[in-house]
Amino acid sequence: MGRLLAERGLEPVYGRGNVGLMDVVTDVCRAVGGRVIGVIPEALVEREIAGRAWVRGNLTRREVVDSMPTRKARMAEPADGFIALPGGLGTFEELFEILTWAQPGFHRKAIGLLDVSGYYDPFLVLCDRAVAEGFLRLDDRGRLLAASDPATLLETLTAYRPESVTVRIQKEKDL
Repeated sequence: MGRLLAERGLEPVYGRGNVGLMDVVTDVCRAVGGRVIGVIPEALVEREIAGRAWVRGNLTRREVVDSMPTRKARMAEPADGFIALPGGLGTFEELFEILTWAQPGFHRKAIGLLDVSGYYDPFLVLCDRAVAEGFLRLDDRGRLLAASDPATLLETLTAYRPESVTVRIQKEKDL
C-alpha cells in the first residue's frame, strides 16, 4: 500500500503512533519517495508512542495537536478518501466515525477497507445484515468499499462517485 500510494502521488495522513500497520505503510511510502503527513496528539508524543516514522523525522509534515478529536478532524480535512487497514479498537473507532460523518452528508469521500485475508468479512456480513433488518440504509452501506488487494482498492476508491447526499434532519414539529 505504501509503495502504491507513493507511485500514484497520493499523500497519506498518518495519525497514530507505533501501534498498527500505518507505521509500516508510512515507512515504505517514504522509502520510495512518497510524501506523508503525520498528526499526533501531544499526549501521545509525551508518552513516547509516536511511530518510527515520527521519531526518525521520516515525514513530509508533522503536526502536534491538542486532542484526539482535533487529530481526527485534522486528518479528515485534507483527505480525498479513507482506507482502514486490518486493525483493532482505534481503527474500528475511526472507521465508524468516518462512516457516521458520511451518513448525514458531512463528507462525500470514498471509504475503503483493505480486507487482507478476509479480515473484514465478518464486519461486511454484519453491515449487510443491518441493511436486511432495516438498521442501515443501502446507500449508507454502499459508501463502504472493500478489496483484498491494495491496487484494486485504490482503483475502486478512485472510481468511486458518491450519489447525491440528502441531509436528513427532522424538524422539531416532526419529533
